[in-house]
Amino acid sequence: MATTLPNTWHLRRVADTAAKACLICHKPSSNVLITPNNKDFFYVCPVHLKDRHFCSPIIDTEAEEAKRKEEAMAKEIENVTKEYEAKQKRKKEKKKEESKDKDQEKESDDKKTDTDKSDEKERDDKIDAIKNQSTTTGTPTDDGPRIFSLHKNFYQMRIDRMRNMEAAKRNRQRLQDPSFFPSAPSGGL
Repeated sequence: MATTLPNTWHLRRVADTAAKACLICHKPSSNVLITPNNKDFFYVCPVHLKDRHFCSPIIDTEAEEAKRKEEAMAKEIENVTKEYEAKQKRKKEKKKEESKDKDQEKESDDKKTDTDKSDEKERDDKIDAIKNQSTTTGTPTDDGPRIFSLHKNFYQMRIDRMRNMEAAKRNRQRLQDPSFFPSAPSGGL
């Protein structure tokens, strides 16, 4: 019996050395569309994935949320670094004002180096906390597999191909079975 082929295709990449001909244009491609159950796959160019008459992407809401969270964290890290830079500018201005008093300069250098180190450590801790927060929430660092749905003509081509392969397999098995052929007549003359 023919197994049903879902119209859900995951985009995977292979090594450039393993690139094979695209199903549509026959140019070498390292992008592969594969079914979730690994029953069928074919190579396709990235250009064809953008063609609305070939396939349409299935939008993953979780992946979209993960991207938004990553962007928000990047903005937060940027804000923390800006705050740190602003603090450093203010400290330099104070240092210039205090440098006029040479007697106090020696004492303040020791205190300032300690506060500079603590500010740097505080900034680094905030950035690390933000990054750790992103890894504990389980957001992927890369885009991950994209999911597509083939349009009806291309999907039907894949189903027909699978049926033809199954029929050819059945025919090969029948031809190897000796009981498939009729026996020679046994009768007396």
